[in-house]
Amino acid sequence: MGMEDDFLLEDEDDAKCVEFIKGYLPQDLKGKFSDDDLYYILDVLVDYYTTSGCLDAEPDEEGYINIDQDAIVEYVVKEAAKDGMGPYEADDVFFVVQGEMEYADSVGNAD
Repeated sequence: MGMEDDFLLEDEDDAKCVEFIKGYLPQDLKGKFSDDDLYYILDVLVDYYTTSGCLDAEPDEEGYINIDQDAIVEYVVKEAAKDGMGPYEADDVFFVVQGEMEYADSVGNAD
């Protein structure tokens, strides 16, 4: 599979993740985030995961890696302000972060 195919698969996965998050958000938040907002937040989440070192952490006895959702939310809100996106409220972004994690769990458990 070539790099172009990899990018197409990533785009398809991002689209599925965005749809999952839209369904995951509480009713009062559904109108607060456009698709572009959600794609942007996903990009920032990937950046956080790859630069924070959290993916390099050792799993606990049950195989889980402890990821500080509050730190992720803080990072997203800070990066969004720097990039001129949003403004996003931390409490709202928290639900998007949880939705992304739930999506990742659902995809990971499907294998």
